[in-house]
Amino acid sequence: MDVTDLVGKKVVLDTGGSILYLGTLEAVMPEGFWLTEADVHDRGEGHMSKELYVIEARKQGIAANRKRVLVMRSIVMSVSTLDDIVEH
Repeated sequence: MDVTDLVGKKVVLDTGGSILYLGTLEAVMPEGFWLTEADVHDRGEGHMSKELYVIEARKQGIAANRKRVLVMRSIVMSVSTLDDIVEH
């Protein structure tokens, strides 16, 4: 599957650092990923692990704090749909 197949879906973009991006994938560009109605979450500012935060977002919905954001491709470690998140 190509990441462009996920356009229009709610996705999770995980980084190697403490930042996590959730939102609707609007476009895939050579430089990065455009998300709309996005939540830019810094794990360092909260008490939940990235995994728990994503599980809560799947249950409760994405708490958008940006209308639109470009996430640079170079910082993204993984891309998955919010529906693909598994709760243990």
